[in-house]
Amino acid sequence: MAAARLIAAVALLGFQSVLAGQADVLKVVILPAAEAGRFDLQVTLRHADSGWDHYANRWEVLAPDGRVIATRVLAHPHEHEQPFTRGLSGVRIPAESTWIRVRGHDLVHGYGGREVTLSVPQP
Repeated sequence: MAAARLIAAVALLGFQSVLAGQADVLKVVILPAAEAGRFDLQVTLRHADSGWDHYANRWEVLAPDGRVIATRVLAHPHEHEQPFTRGLSGVRIPAESTWIRVRGHDLVHGYGGREVTLSVPQP
């Protein structure tokens, strides 16, 4: 009987981990940096982090052609800080890019949550 309860508890924990959903980008602020062609970004993410096995572990900046031009690694779960904002400074955005897309990533679902597309400030 105890073994059956343990199996049920482990199964429930695994199910709750899947229910945490995908990493959603809620807001992106982009500002020109001191060096021409570089920008500072502040990105707000929401994800129901449930521990080291299931948390939002990064966000990425993509050029219009889909190429990843910057990645902000998130080194730990943010279980008690939701949503949360993290920055990345000095991102070089190609001059021909008039817009970028920011997407989140989590350890279980990968990509697929809400993304934000925004214009790049022009000098």
